Amino acid sequence: MQVTFLGTSSGVPTLSRNVSAMALRLSQRADLWLFDCGEGTQHQFFRSKLRLSQIKKIFISHMHGDHIFGLPGLLASIGLSGNSNGIEIYGPASLREYINGAMRSSYSKPSYPIQIHSIEEASKTKSIFLEDKDLTVKCSPLKHRVPAFAYRVEEKEKPGRFNIDKARKLKIPPGPIYSLLQSGQTVKLHDGRVVDGKDLCGPPRKGLSMVYCTDTVFTELAIDLAKEADLLIHESTFSHADSKMAYERGHSTSTMAAQTAFEAGVGQLILTHLSPRYAPGNQFSANDLLNEARSIFPNTLLAKDFLEVEIKKRCNSS
Repeated sequence: MQVTFLGTSSGVPTLSRNVSAMALRLSQRADLWLFDCGEGTQHQFFRSKLRLSQIKKIFISHMHGDHIFGLPGLLASIGLSGNSNGIEIYGPASLREYINGAMRSSYSKPSYPIQIHSIEEASKTKSIFLEDKDLTVKCSPLKHRVPAFAYRVEEKEKPGRFNIDKARKLKIPPGPIYSLLQSGQTVKLHDGRVVDGKDLCGPPRKGLSMVYCTDTVFTELAIDLAKEADLLIHESTFSHADSKMAYERGHSTSTMAAQTAFEAGVGQLILTHLSPRYAPGNQFSANDLLNEARSIFPNTLLAKDFLEVEIKKRCNSS
């Protein structure tokens, strides 16, 4: 899995950072999943290696404008291109009214099906609300001024590594049969022998996991959702020096994000949703926020627009 940051500013765009949007490219699939859609997100797609036609699902964290104002335009543009088979959108209950109202008022009628799902009930139980053969998605409520939600995407367990040498010693002829055995299936050979693929594979391998967490002040809810995730993407709107402002506005500081990553035992932390007050030339810069976070959680990166990151398996000693 790979993430591409399309917007990393909070509140308003800046010359170098657009407002919130992040795309997740799924393993061995052409699908893209979009997380939040601030104003100008479709323009960010055109400046990236991604294509609007690849979007299959959209996940909205909450209903503040810097996370949703780009959604009607993006949906309309996808419709005009005529190359989408449908999009599913997940988010707060009021998302349906917002999308339908915007499309109706602008006389936009997408040429593809749009399904809108509320995740508020699923967030209360932290249960899986989306699942296919490869992936599961959970969500959790956060602590913000309006209802806000974090998402966890996790690949399902994969079969253990296939032992080719053992298969050769058993004189199993190579070919498509190896794929069946590697997937753990039981196969009957031409000579009548029955071979259980599990006997030729190592222990199951845990899939990759990613947690997207914005906007929120520090909360145990985020820690619970992010437990042992390979990657945590967490808002870092303010510096530690501005903690009072962070609590007043329902946002996180760099140190809150790092503390969440540390307590959850994640593999890597990426800070995003930075306030424009930390633009170059000001008293505190984005790099100061990064250094604050690294003092608590060393494996931290600072997001910037168009940054691409390959998700890797976490180490137990993060």
